[in-house]
Amino acid sequence: MKLYNTLTRRKEEFIPITSGEIKLYACGPTVYNYFHIGNARTFMVFDAMRRYFQYRGYKVIFVQNFTDIDDKIINKAKEENLTSQEVSEKYIQEYFKDAESLGIKRADIHPKVTENIKEIIDFIAELINKGFAYEVAGDVYFDVSKYPDYGKLSKQSLKDLHTGVRVEVNQQKKSPLDFVLWKAAKPEEPSWESPWGLGRPGWHIECSAMAQKYLGETIDIHGGGGDLVFPHHENEIAQSEACSGKPFANYWLHVGYLNVDNKKMSKSLNNFFTPREIAEEFDLESLRFFMLSAHYGNPVNFSREQLEAANSALERLYNAKNNLLHLLENTEEKAPQEKESKVLEGILQYREKFIEVMDDDFNTADGIAVIFDLVRDINTNISLTSAKSIIQAALDLLNELTGVLGLLNKDKEALDQEIEDLIQQRQQARKDKNYQLADEIRDKLKNMDIILEDTPQGVKWRRG
Repeated sequence: MKLYNTLTRRKEEFIPITSGEIKLYACGPTVYNYFHIGNARTFMVFDAMRRYFQYRGYKVIFVQNFTDIDDKIINKAKEENLTSQEVSEKYIQEYFKDAESLGIKRADIHPKVTENIKEIIDFIAELINKGFAYEVAGDVYFDVSKYPDYGKLSKQSLKDLHTGVRVEVNQQKKSPLDFVLWKAAKPEEPSWESPWGLGRPGWHIECSAMAQKYLGETIDIHGGGGDLVFPHHENEIAQSEACSGKPFANYWLHVGYLNVDNKKMSKSLNNFFTPREIAEEFDLESLRFFMLSAHYGNPVNFSREQLEAANSALERLYNAKNNLLHLLENTEEKAPQEKESKVLEGILQYREKFIEVMDDDFNTADGIAVIFDLVRDINTNISLTSAKSIIQAALDLLNELTGVLGLLNKDKEALDQEIEDLIQQRQQARKDKNYQLADEIRDKLKNMDIILEDTPQGVKWRRG
């Protein structure tokens, strides 16, 4: 298996620290609001990545944190007349609801900053003791000048960083590049006792402390969105390696940016979407399919047209699954013929093809392409005359490969209900003389390979 390592800017053979085990840390949300579809892409990628590692036989210890104390949370608490803890707990629960709707499994550990204050304080104290950090009036800063490798992740030299830094307004810091580890308390803000007085952690220190606590001083994979390379992950490396004297993470994986209609997603441009908003019109499995249809490291352009295309493509996969289920229900048990055994042999080869492309830097785009090749082969070579064992084997493989990506999870009953609902919506649209909507629903059903029949008892349907 090969992974593209942001640290080295090349694909590398993946060799875990402990054979058969992967320690994976992915940066989680700051819980002050619902997460948007750009966040969703990152969360879905690492969920699918974890699933694939497990599919390949690894034991995965997956940690994804919650930043539950932050300026944004404090401001939100003031707006909603709540405590910071009430705000963070509310949006942690909303995170889990949205994540579940996207097929994202819970991490093995979801640590919160506020539950790891002692570890964070101890971590900062160790940096001070080793001469990598300094305290000024209750604030503690990391001294970038003491860590000569600073910039190695983002490929920026200290000289370039100094040249590009904004005009410094904080006169307490020795250098504009120094970053805060501990913030002195402000009136009416949450704070904790520390050797430097009342205060709270800076943003960057939390992930270093929690990764070390739950996974150890050196982990296999650290990941997140591409926007975190600098400064967040750069700072994590500096403080973690300064503290332990060891490499922090052997592989750094970053998810590409997401644009909407070829523009940066922004509330001011009215192109800012949450999964909840997408769910008002589309099944969120279509959003997951769309996100995984591109290589995780590449930028993605989101649009309504792209999502509609993803929805149609996903329906084709469900059609294949449902057709196999239909064949199983209507085929008699019999021994497979020699010709059918060769068909099965050809179909089973798609497992190795899938693994081959997925092992090449977790290429879900090519993985999905292999699944469609499998479906094409199934549709061509399996019919009512096929042996039941051959049909079952094809169905099992389709479920296996799509399951790795967290797709095709709806059962037959749920799909049948969805079709019934669409038919009712079409009937209502016709009553309302909304013929455009009725035609759109008819076309959607046609794409799902559903045939409608008008009978004296009402509209009946069957699969083609």
